[in-house]
Amino acid sequence: MIECEGLVKIYKTDDLEVVALQGLNLRVEDGEMMAIIGNSGSGKSTLLNILGGLDRPSAGSVSVGPWDLLKITEDQLVEYKRDTVGFIWQNNARNLLPYLSALENVEMPMMLAGKADRNYAKQLLEWVGLKDRMYNKLHQLSGGEQQRVAIAISLSNRPKMLLADEPTGSVDTRTADLIMDIFRRMNRELGVTIVIVTHDLTLAGKVDRVVAIRDGLTSTEFIKRNPNLDDGVVVGLSGLQEVHEAYVVVDRVGRLQVPKEYLSALNITDKATIEFDGERIVIMPPKSLEG
Repeated sequence: MIECEGLVKIYKTDDLEVVALQGLNLRVEDGEMMAIIGNSGSGKSTLLNILGGLDRPSAGSVSVGPWDLLKITEDQLVEYKRDTVGFIWQNNARNLLPYLSALENVEMPMMLAGKADRNYAKQLLEWVGLKDRMYNKLHQLSGGEQQRVAIAISLSNRPKMLLADEPTGSVDTRTADLIMDIFRRMNRELGVTIVIVTHDLTLAGKVDRVVAIRDGLTSTEFIKRNPNLDDGVVVGLSGLQEVHEAYVVVDRVGRLQVPKEYLSALNITDKATIEFDGERIVIMPPKSLEG
């Protein structure tokens, strides 16, 4: 569903150039539900904006389904955003119109696309647990209920891919669990590919695959050891590693990102010694050239 190869994004002003993505590689299968994690400034939100058609890449390749997002025209971009991708923001005010009811909010994207379907709008609100609240105005709904309306809106035009930017960042733990249950159901029953960007490792631990981004590159993948096991509570990166197998990502030319904490522990800065013993690749601090 998603294929990024050597993806680069550079932001330029008159006297400043910021490289947000430095050649990122990522592959997401059709129908997959996965999470992307990373510190602030790592490039994960830039990646999400590019996948959502909200920003243009500078170089490399990025495709979503049949769409080449590097070469897409402005008219095609409108069609792409309308039919292929749904977006959920942490700040649900970006999804919602406050003077409309929950039902009218869900219907609005359908109307703009010329595909009004009140029955489907009602069905979406039932799926997110708001059957009895669909005629309420937004000020009559809690923050968690508003976020569930936003999820229904994101699915209103039957997108093939759903992008969620910190979707549980402004709700309590119980509501966050409910939102994740909704995502699982939509992923399973509708076949929607779901990509969740989050700081919350507990949330990330509830999906089968987690990709970590560091300095504009994919650095590590965590793949659940047994996808059939119930989701456990994950606290901190060590907890994530207890239920997921960690892999360092190697690109096509053999580059990999060694976790920074490993390099710091060995006092490795700009150079390292590497040896192959027939079974393992061993990375060590540079050997002294003296004597």
